[in-house]
Amino acid sequence: MTNDHPLAGRVALVTGASRGIGFALARALAAAGAQVVATARTQGGLEELDDAIRADGGPGATLLPLNLAEAAKIDAIGPSLHQRFGRLDILVGNAGALGRLGPLGHLPEKDWAEIIAVNVTANWRLIRTCEPLLRLSDAGRAVFVTSAIAQRPRAYWGPYGASKAALEHMVQGWALETADSALRVNLFDPGVVRTRMRAFAMPGEDPASVPPPESVVPALLALCLPGETRHGVRVRAGN
Repeated sequence: MTNDHPLAGRVALVTGASRGIGFALARALAAAGAQVVATARTQGGLEELDDAIRADGGPGATLLPLNLAEAAKIDAIGPSLHQRFGRLDILVGNAGALGRLGPLGHLPEKDWAEIIAVNVTANWRLIRTCEPLLRLSDAGRAVFVTSAIAQRPRAYWGPYGASKAALEHMVQGWALETADSALRVNLFDPGVVRTRMRAFAMPGEDPASVPPPESVVPALLALCLPGETRHGVRVRAGN
């Protein structure tokens, strides 16, 4: 491990890595020396990430095309990583589903089920399958991407806000359970960022007025480093 490559030899799993914050973070992790395991629903997006990492001079990424609503495939991640790498050093739960914005009583049941499946249940399954591997690391790090709406409810954002509030409660509870280990578990709120989800939620907004995903990567990357000491906290980009 060197100052240029503080994550040399580390294995990092990033969900939602085919675009946006996940894509930018995966590139940064690889540039810092980590072997990146990238998941997303879009095979083409993952291949673009692999190309970008190789263009940056990295060894490429391990690609796992995966719909986080498919429970059995999430459960298989831990055993698969253990067989290939023997441990996991970094877990970043970045993938999320926004769903439809509108009156709570008008939301179709299938939309509610998808939001909860991706934003809450999938992250619980990731914790369950990855915790044993993270405990095998001398400096396991887990970070889950959240949103300000979890703490500041807004009209017409109920399902998404509820899912992020549930995520925060779950992750902070897990942090209490792992306080006596070398594992560090935190939440990360990126704030306003230029992503596809943001564009869908705010269609009248000028994308050029919104900071790009790369702007929040340094703060998120810091939570993944072996020297990170924060645990059980909610970190907001820029603070």
